Amino acid sequence: MTPQELSIFHRMSFIRPRAWSADEFAAVLGTRGAFLLTEGSSFLLGRALAGEAELLTVAVPAPARRQGTGRRLLRRFQDHARRRGAREAFLEVASDNAAACGLYLGEGWFEAGRRRSYFGPGIDALVLRRDLRTD
Repeated sequence: MTPQELSIFHRMSFIRPRAWSADEFAAVLGTRGAFLLTEGSSFLLGRALAGEAELLTVAVPAPARRQGTGRRLLRRFQDHARRRGAREAFLEVASDNAAACGLYLGEGWFEAGRRRSYFGPGIDALVLRRDLRTD
């Protein structure tokens, strides 16, 4: 997918936080350790470097939801990060995003911190962590 396509599919997947621009996707993809995993119009952008991985964004447009796409991308992220030498992974998710929180917690992620009002007034970011050395 091109940065422009990523931006379009990201916009189709999120009301909040704001969708990333094509320039933002291009900039992140150009950084060391960045990788993109795709499945149809869904994708996950992550990076792995120095023993840690970070899930930067995952986008699953509405027509592809509730079909296991997000779970498959998340598991691929974890496997890919392990192959790149990551021992642990982190992500941030809006505290009111019940579907995403349920997915991550169900896949062995746990809350490691909280950023108050990160996504706007009253909407915290949960900082989630997962040990990649265990399955």
